Amino acid sequence: MITGLDHVQLAAPPGAEEVLRAFYTGVLGMTEIPKPPVLAARGGCWFQAGTAQLHLGVENGFRPARKAHPGLRVTGIDAYAARLEAHGTPVTWNDDLPGHRRFHCADPVGNRLEFLEPDGPARP
Repeated sequence: MITGLDHVQLAAPPGAEEVLRAFYTGVLGMTEIPKPPVLAARGGCWFQAGTAQLHLGVENGFRPARKAHPGLRVTGIDAYAARLEAHGTPVTWNDDLPGHRRFHCADPVGNRLEFLEPDGPARP
């Protein structure tokens, strides 16, 4: 039985860790979490906010996915979008998901990210 989602893994090109750290901690406000030593030797970095974890692993020949993405719930979505844009990250709003306000953006290496906030009372 599946009991929850532990993390989402995204790929990144070799040597991108510092720009990813600046974006995920400085812009998104996530906390970097330590990787186990055997995995740290492979490069990449892990981040967490609340129960959401994003793992960014190094991939030779990296190409960002055009459609695949994590969906991250936020509060104060307008302020969050403004924060991203103030840091030079364009956002694209999309109203195709009933009951939610949402937008997409790309991280510094091109990974697609979705941010969404339910309309009205929070959903489980």
